[in-house]
Amino acid sequence: MEASVSEAVTRFEKEHMGRGPLETKTYIVGDMVIVRLQGVLSKAEHRLIKAESNGRGRDLVKQMKTELIENNRGELESVIKAIVKRRIRSLHTDISTETGERIIMLILDKAPHYETPPHFDTPWGPQPATGDTESAGH
Repeated sequence: MEASVSEAVTRFEKEHMGRGPLETKTYIVGDMVIVRLQGVLSKAEHRLIKAESNGRGRDLVKQMKTELIENNRGELESVIKAIVKRRIRSLHTDISTETGERIIMLILDKAPHYETPPHFDTPWGPQPATGDTESAGH
């Protein structure tokens, strides 16, 4: 589920922000979906931030990125809703102009339901198909 959210948010960023992040990682904690995007600023945005010593460039970049999310918020929420199969109660976002990271946090009406992962049989007994290697007979 986390991988699907990461892929959807990366597509959204490419389509609506003009470029995608260098890396996207999603965490689902209870009723929260937290998406961390790294490398979301373009070279031009980095230059603008550094050129304006009074913080104006930083404020412009943050305002533009926020407006782009807000203008397309319904689309982003519907894509995430289809993946987690829960209603979105709220969406929060911020961007660090220092690190080029964006955080998107969505609050759901309740925690998503996870399907039980499939298992496969091995000579050591049934193993989860998720690649979990904790205490694999060691």
